Amino acid sequence: MARVLAVGDIHIPAEHPGYLGFVRGVRRRWRCDEVVLIGDVFDWHAISFHAKSHDAPTALGEYEEARKRVREWVRAFPTARVCIGNHDERVERLASSAGVPPQFVRSYAETWGTDGWDWKHEHHIDGVRYYHGTGLSGQRPSLRAAIASMTPTVCGHVHSQAGVAWSAGPGLNVWGMDTGCGVDGDHPAMSYGKHLLSRPVLGCGVVIDGHPYYERFQP
Repeated sequence: MARVLAVGDIHIPAEHPGYLGFVRGVRRRWRCDEVVLIGDVFDWHAISFHAKSHDAPTALGEYEEARKRVREWVRAFPTARVCIGNHDERVERLASSAGVPPQFVRSYAETWGTDGWDWKHEHHIDGVRYYHGTGLSGQRPSLRAAIASMTPTVCGHVHSQAGVAWSAGPGLNVWGMDTGCGVDGDHPAMSYGKHLLSRPVLGCGVVIDGHPYYERFQP
């Protein structure tokens, strides 16, 4: 069975500068042999459907910066499974809304130079489901997803939710883990949340032989 490192939402180039070092340390301590990036690896603030910060770069500038920064992640994790997040999909969604066929949109691996990364919407390892969590919200989203599917589940997406929660009953004993994230709250792309009461929780998850553990990152 696997020893899985579950990396939270990174949102490159809006990631916290210490987050990569933190997750590398977690992988070493737990001797993880599998890596899952839970999604929203990239932010794509410049082509967001929401209001944009005046201090953020253009789409081309953001792409160039993100393409450069992701090389550090590829060096750290040459092979990884990636859960496609809603931010990762922004180019595809814009292309689709304009009627552009998917054959004209480059693959994630080609766009970002991540040949060793397996990009899918969800992955299953040792009976545990890993997916980004697009559409989830509120408290303990991963546990609610786990109960709905009756499958232990690891999710990201909701930055303010982190940790492991269990539900048990007659014939049911299931857990959900919210990975939190690795974002820099002071980055212009994160300015939308500066007045919210709920703030990002930085950290990542570890799943050893199907059992969950949470590691908090406190810069």
